[in-house]
Amino acid sequence: MAAPNANNQNQPHPGVPLLDVNRDNGPYREEFIEALTDVLDSGRFLFGPDVAELECELAGYCQVPNVVGCASGSDALLLALMALNIGPGDEVIVPSFTFFASVSCITRLGAMPVFADICPGTFNVDPASIKSLITKQTKAIIPVHLFGQCAEIDRICQIAGKHDIPVVEDAAQAIGAAYHSRPAGSWGAVGCFSFYPTKNLGGMGDGGMMTTSDAAFADRLRLFAGHGMRPRYYHQVVGINSRLDTFQAAVLRIKLRHLGEAIEARTEIADRYDRLLKEKGMVGKSEITLPTRDRNAFHVWNQYALRVGGGRRDALRSYLAERNIGSEIYYPIPMHQQECFEDVEFRHNGLQETERASREVLNLPVFPSLTEIEQVRVIDAIGSFYHAAAKAAA
Repeated sequence: MAAPNANNQNQPHPGVPLLDVNRDNGPYREEFIEALTDVLDSGRFLFGPDVAELECELAGYCQVPNVVGCASGSDALLLALMALNIGPGDEVIVPSFTFFASVSCITRLGAMPVFADICPGTFNVDPASIKSLITKQTKAIIPVHLFGQCAEIDRICQIAGKHDIPVVEDAAQAIGAAYHSRPAGSWGAVGCFSFYPTKNLGGMGDGGMMTTSDAAFADRLRLFAGHGMRPRYYHQVVGINSRLDTFQAAVLRIKLRHLGEAIEARTEIADRYDRLLKEKGMVGKSEITLPTRDRNAFHVWNQYALRVGGGRRDALRSYLAERNIGSEIYYPIPMHQQECFEDVEFRHNGLQETERASREVLNLPVFPSLTEIEQVRVIDAIGSFYHAAAKAAA
């Protein structure tokens, strides 16, 4: 008779997904169905009451008087710059270590991206780098609150204020985050958020919003988001079509009620990763560096970003993939090295930390329903990778 589990070596490794949207959404399925049915029965698929209600609820959550919904986080950034009259001849300072949308909004308007370097600990844009890049042509600054942790937005706003430059907060990954207890999106001239399904507050499709303390500017954002049309068929400016539809708003209202619980779960997961990696002796002895937590920031952990030195990041990721453990690299190629920007004029004062981060960052699974057993599986796999590497080197 064969020994029990004799064929285990032929069995696939129990996997851990990078994320699991269905598992996270599962507990609220009946609430979603009821809310979506109400929208379906109303026939108000655009400009339905859920949109206005969501904007009001988010204004309270983000501690701002004005919220304007739109079709995506990418549109939010584009609309913010359009409303600020950014165009050819203007410069906009932005980190290169970010998602494409933070930069494409600049180039679409014919302006020049000016790339600031990042802080090596948090991966967020370095205020000193921003300061060094300001010229008379600088018309906006876009700090990105990366991975769910705010950039040093107080310093950035202070620098910008001395030059009367508006700050556009890219808070796509940072709803619920705060700096000195002040929410992301409430610091600058405008805050831009994404409701992409994988975000901490994610819908069932695309969606976004803009926050601002200036009622007149909020009205201008609405104008640009609605074809620049007011009244109907009379176009004051050349705008775009960017609306948050009622189905998405209905879903987001439900998820907003549970956002606090989701952030708590993400925080527990991040804390557990820290603890497990330390207990396994993975910190200090190996090339792994844990995520840095700015003591002034409230981190909401949209991503858990390790730094893997020694040139082993890609090998570690491949090792995890062989064991069905999800991971991702945000971001493998910084924006200043992207093919689509080869013919775009830009400038910078050196991007050493940006380029190093792109070689070393590795993002582990983090989503509210991730279990402790799954996390242990992730850490055990990382440990076995380094054990095998040490054995091979001996």
